Amino acid sequence: MRAAIARACRRASSASRASCSSSSSLSSLAAGSRSLDAFDFDVVVVGGGHAGVEAATAAARRGARTALVTPNPRGTIGEMSCNPSIGGLGKGTLVREVDALDGIMARAADVGGIQFRMLNSSKGPAVRGARAQMDRELYKAAAQELVSAVRGLDVIDAAVVDLKIDENSLEGGVKGSVRGVMLDNGRTLRSRAVVITTGTFLNGVLHIGSKRVVAGRLASKNTEEADVQAGKAAHSLAKTLYGIGFDMGRMKTGTPPRLDGKTINWDACEPQPGDEFPVPFAFTSASRPFGAEPWRPTAPQIMCHSTYTTPETEKFIQQAPKSKYELDLEGSPRTPRYCPSIESKIRRFPGRNHRVWLEPEGLTPTPSIPMGSQTTWSQICR
Repeated sequence: MRAAIARACRRASSASRASCSSSSSLSSLAAGSRSLDAFDFDVVVVGGGHAGVEAATAAARRGARTALVTPNPRGTIGEMSCNPSIGGLGKGTLVREVDALDGIMARAADVGGIQFRMLNSSKGPAVRGARAQMDRELYKAAAQELVSAVRGLDVIDAAVVDLKIDENSLEGGVKGSVRGVMLDNGRTLRSRAVVITTGTFLNGVLHIGSKRVVAGRLASKNTEEADVQAGKAAHSLAKTLYGIGFDMGRMKTGTPPRLDGKTINWDACEPQPGDEFPVPFAFTSASRPFGAEPWRPTAPQIMCHSTYTTPETEKFIQQAPKSKYELDLEGSPRTPRYCPSIESKIRRFPGRNHRVWLEPEGLTPTPSIPMGSQTTWSQICR
């Protein structure tokens, strides 16, 4: 992917730089102010999630004429799935590496963060990990503002259903080269390189108990229509990728249920405050003039909590109906190391009290996420 972007950027001539004189807009093409047929791009990025916005803004900063294609960009760019947090062990370092390359995630996280913690702070610097809980809306607004400020980047309200491939070309000793993408509205965007960042939408399915749903994520009211549109397009795109010989596979992760904060006995939980002196993700935030006050988050800071499973919890889990899609069964897709289900924890380590973190999704009254209790149960069991 890096090589494809680099080649496209090198081929972007001084003439293409003229197209970088106007700032991007999240609705520049959605409003139909210009015809898509007139566009030729150096790079087309498919999908506007974390990876997509970084790929698109990086290509545009290098001078490539870039298109970021995603449905309903106002509602989906910067949308945080699952637990709205940034960083963690290993991942916090990755966020800073992206920031060192002028990426946007760290800057958006510093704006949207409502609790900052340095994990493993009692240990050496090599094993510490910066982590912050986000307010969903603050992070989304910051991400969209940063994307809009990048010159030479067009954000297109559509979904990619297929690749335009030149079967007769020979590039780098490989027969067949991508020459653009086909959109769900029937139009084609020609480009020198295509970066696919569809995430969980590419041939994605959700398992809720024994129910199987074709989707990339459980949609919110802001993303429902766009998620359906993206899901259908990504499944069509997946067929092409399977058909042209890519090695394909699956990974599986679990999502915890949401809890109504009014039903939680907070007095029985252990408070988990943020750091007294928060450490930002972005190097520009951390850089302070000599003698200046330390960096402080702009958003109000909140308290998180933790609790533990009990023997009664373990008994309930052992007796609960088993889902045929339960994580970690033999032959199932590989599970990320740090996202085991609560069922697999009880099965692997019986007789223990497993910690569960209670983290709010934002500043306004929102459900809390019991991290550490990812589950494949049906909605009734939850």
